[in-house]
Amino acid sequence: MATYIEGAANLYTDEQIAEIQSQLERLVENSHFSHSKRFPSFLRFIIQEELEGRGDQLKERTLGIEVFGRDAGYDTTADPIVRVTAAEIRKRIAQYYQESGHADELRISLPSGSYVPHFVWPRVDAVETPDEPGLIPSTRATESDASPLAVPWEMAQADRAGRGQAQRTIQIACGAAALLILLLVAGWHWSRSRPSALDQFWVPVLDARDSVVVCFPRSQIETVALRSAASPEEIHHFQEQTSALMVDDLQPIVSIAGLLDMRHQRYNLMGSDVSTLTDLRQGPAIFVGAFDNAWTLRVTRGLRYRFGNDAEMKHFWIEDTQSQARWQIDRGVQVATNNYRDYAIVARFVDASTGRVAVVSAGIARGGTVAAGEFLTQPANMERLKALAPKNWNGQNMEFVLSTEIIDGRSAPPTIEKTYFW
Repeated sequence: MATYIEGAANLYTDEQIAEIQSQLERLVENSHFSHSKRFPSFLRFIIQEELEGRGDQLKERTLGIEVFGRDAGYDTTADPIVRVTAAEIRKRIAQYYQESGHADELRISLPSGSYVPHFVWPRVDAVETPDEPGLIPSTRATESDASPLAVPWEMAQADRAGRGQAQRTIQIACGAAALLILLLVAGWHWSRSRPSALDQFWVPVLDARDSVVVCFPRSQIETVALRSAASPEEIHHFQEQTSALMVDDLQPIVSIAGLLDMRHQRYNLMGSDVSTLTDLRQGPAIFVGAFDNAWTLRVTRGLRYRFGNDAEMKHFWIEDTQSQARWQIDRGVQVATNNYRDYAIVARFVDASTGRVAVVSAGIARGGTVAAGEFLTQPANMERLKALAPKNWNGQNMEFVLSTEIIDGRSAPPTIEKTYFW
């Protein structure tokens, strides 16, 4: 096994650059990367930037713009494509170096919390020969040992014994240190290669061979506003029956679609007003929104946590059918102040009506839907769920209630209120 020496950042020789680029090609041609377009593009970009001395400029927003074509002002919180890609690349690099035949290659890594690649060169340990300094000289007797200045035989023996003990002590210490390093490296690789809670939640959807249906709400509108080409400030209103997607619903749709895209899962975006049962039987389905999505209300009707409202449509809630618990909002307060506490249902289960996996991301109001979409696509949020889940949770159906504080129409980070696994 080779040991490794680290290269100084931005001080690469032509030979080192050539070695890095050769190793990069080995990585991207490996099966962990070759089936993807995004992972090799991401890896090539950050390595080229580092080799050209711009590694300190590799920030999340920069990568979103340069690698994924996002707009300069895009919301990195709502669109985690860079973080998700980097996490997946770290895992795949670890898997690559665990394979036989790669242990002694130049190591390319992407440290956690950074987008700057790191390179470590292999160095074969030198083996000392009798002609090299550092070896203990031979103690065999010579003619000069007979002189009055010769060391007595007993003293020579004691000296050799002392040096031998010191050598054994050093060897034991080096062996223990090597074992400790091996355990640490093995632990690091294991932690990097094991699936995250986010991956475990989405496995039934991402492993499906069929295309996923993302069923989102659309509202019917009767008036459209069009601007004049000559004077854009002029707005003209026309009567027109059409369907529209609300801006707040767009954020969770983009986040979920981005996650599916990063995992190379095919999907179709379908408005709830045109989705049919036949469509939903074709593959896994993801339902976004609640009271503006009839399909969400249908598929959650038989779950423990379900949506409800009064006859006047003034109060909306999520109720626990196994207890008296209810999470409710007053629409009058919501509309008048835009400051309220919203609630959402997030679920993953096999739907009885379609026989396929269904995922629900739906709030009572739109702020709750935004929070649910954020929860389902952020690794840290899913780790919180895992901490509350039973053993083998990822193989079960699950449903949980979230809450979020809405301040001036913006959702705060979601909080888990209740969980249920079956």
